[in-house]
Amino acid sequence: MSAGRYRVEFSRPAERQFRALPAEVRRRIAPRVDALADAPRPRGAEKLEGGEDLYRLRVGDHRILCEIREQVLLILVVRVAHRREVYRR
Repeated sequence: MSAGRYRVEFSRPAERQFRALPAEVRRRIAPRVDALADAPRPRGAEKLEGGEDLYRLRVGDHRILCEIREQVLLILVVRVAHRREVYRR
């Protein structure tokens, strides 16, 4: 387990993606993102192939991709999108 509470931040693109979502979807996703501060790898989080410390969380039909930076206790949300779109470059 972690030694302390993590800081959770959004990358600029992820913040724009989050704000563009319908209000109902944002209300479902926000508590999951906030909970990452205490549990950076919640049950159901999957480590993605090829990403150093990149994890995926499912929230209904949407996905949250986040990078866990252990050295500085930071969770960086790098993408928030519908499951059809989230893995596209």
